[in-house]
Amino acid sequence: MATFRLQGSKVLAIDMAGDAVRAKNGSMVAYEGRMAFKKLTGGGDGLRGMVTRRLTGERMAVMEVKGQGTCWFADRATEISLVALHGDKLYVESDNLLATEAGLRTGTTFTGLRGASQGNGLFTTTVEGHGQAAIMSDGEAVALRVSPQYPLTVDPGAYVAHQGNVRQTFQSGVTFRTFLGEGGGEAFQIRFEGDGVVYVQPSERNTIAGDV
Repeated sequence: MATFRLQGSKVLAIDMAGDAVRAKNGSMVAYEGRMAFKKLTGGGDGLRGMVTRRLTGERMAVMEVKGQGTCWFADRATEISLVALHGDKLYVESDNLLATEAGLRTGTTFTGLRGASQGNGLFTTTVEGHGQAAIMSDGEAVALRVSPQYPLTVDPGAYVAHQGNVRQTFQSGVTFRTFLGEGGGEAFQIRFEGDGVVYVQPSERNTIAGDV
């Protein structure tokens, strides 16, 4: 089994003993040992995943790395966080996914208004199974707990990923920037309810559904 570990906050080291991982194409920065690299088309499982991404704009350029030794990955000096999956499913924007163990299943799921508000299309990437995944964020990601007693509302521009048994709904209203006199009009926010974790970044990406 491949071992994921961080070296600092912006470099992912993966130790491999003949196994394989999938990573964002072009993210390898160094390796030692014997490694083989193969570019994969799509990023989902099989032809259906490839076609879905072409139709929805959820584009992923993915490579498979297999070998003996250690490989290091990074992307534009973004911060990296490790997420452990224990048979559950991780929902993550494709631009924020750096690497996964090869045994994890990837696909797409419909996000509707959330994806439209972020300008990322109507679908997002899913990662499911047992293993580790590495996600990226603009600034150090914060894992915020969602519980039945304490639902969570998130700015779409700060959303990175979520996992667990949570439901998401969308609401419009006053934005955070409106309070500072920097925004005008309504915008969408994402409300999470249930039991799980939502990962947010301390920097907001540009959105198209109002000033958020």
